[in-house]
Amino acid sequence: MAIYRFRISFEDFDEVVREIDIKSTQTFEDLHKAIHRSTGYSAEKPSSFFVSTDNWIKGDEIAYLPIQRKIDRGVALMENSKLNKFIEDPHQKFYYIYNFDRPFDFHVELIKIILDTDPNIEYPFLVKSTGEAPKIIDKNNFGAVAVSAAPASTEFDFLNEMDFVPEDTEELEAMGGRGINAEEKSDDSEEEESDEDEFADNDGFEDEEYKEDDY
Repeated sequence: MAIYRFRISFEDFDEVVREIDIKSTQTFEDLHKAIHRSTGYSAEKPSSFFVSTDNWIKGDEIAYLPIQRKIDRGVALMENSKLNKFIEDPHQKFYYIYNFDRPFDFHVELIKIILDTDPNIEYPFLVKSTGEAPKIIDKNNFGAVAVSAAPASTEFDFLNEMDFVPEDTEELEAMGGRGINAEEKSDDSEEEESDEDEFADNDGFEDEEYKEDDY
């Protein structure tokens, strides 16, 4: 039984590379899950491999958790598709899209065929890992305050403390500044109330003087 060694790299992050050994009879689902054990991403996202040309032009699709339209069209499923059924070249390439909701694109290339398995290795096996996979920003968690071990500053830098990213602009505009200067506003209100009380006392005092003059 042959072992395929695939090099997997992010299309937009060339410095992040994984190399994975996997049995030729294992499935694309096995490879898909092995990739995300190495990136730390959840594997339970709609994703697809595409048989690719040397120029990364996508061909036949092999899907994981496909939408109904693809199922109706008869798309190949990762869990049913063995790798060796799609290898036509000793340097076979696959274009891989992870998580169609918030996609990352990968280049997957067969770089080595090993003729014998190693009985001491459980496949798929991560051979090499270079670079840290980019963080995925949760679209439902924008605006979460980052917890820092640094001493608290007397000056609150709103954008930095909130881990500002460009997508936050709409949220900041929607807030309209409410709540940022709540303490200052409260102090102003107290001063206004204090002034009103002072005038109220004076008014009463003047009334008393007026009455005495009448007598």
